[in-house]
Amino acid sequence: MATAQGESTVRLETFSDGVFAIAATLLILDVNAHGPHLGRDLLRIYPSYAAYAVSFLTIGIMWVNHHTTLGLMERVDRAFLFINVFLLMMVAFIPFPTRLVAEHFTGDGDTAAALMYGLTLTVTAVFFGVFWRYAIRGRRLLRQDADQAVVDRISASYRPGPFIYLGATLVAFASPQVSDVLYGVIALFYAVENVVVRRRARA
Repeated sequence: MATAQGESTVRLETFSDGVFAIAATLLILDVNAHGPHLGRDLLRIYPSYAAYAVSFLTIGIMWVNHHTTLGLMERVDRAFLFINVFLLMMVAFIPFPTRLVAEHFTGDGDTAAALMYGLTLTVTAVFFGVFWRYAIRGRRLLRQDADQAVVDRISASYRPGPFIYLGATLVAFASPQVSDVLYGVIALFYAVENVVVRRRARA
């Protein structure tokens, strides 16, 4: 049986795209309203809308980053495949804490929900860092023509991720609502940062 050593990234990217797509789609399943006063209920579930938007944007940013990094690689090996599996496991888990935040934005359980959401994104960011660091160490998986300046910029942009998410998570002990807002701010920050990094790379 053939090993994964030296294989291209095509199958990995195809499988990963499927997991990202499923995780993003699952988010909407927890946005629902029911009852005799639909109009009122549609307004009442605003935390579900917000949680959906933040998590969809977060997953979308992860997908863009995943796609960008794989574009710089020409091969994968077995260890890298397993790192990718753990990364995708965390991505697929995101809908669960998203639902918790939406259901417990205010009231009992709000702190636990915000902590679960933040810890999920923190661990996901850690795996993303491991995913990238493994690939670039000694340029083991990179294309020969991969621009080292671009690689360095991507590395610099990923480095603070786990600490940023961890900081937002710890805020939940004081105010889970502020922590939830920070997750949204972080998502917007990374969306803008992605555009800036890509423009610099093209320049």
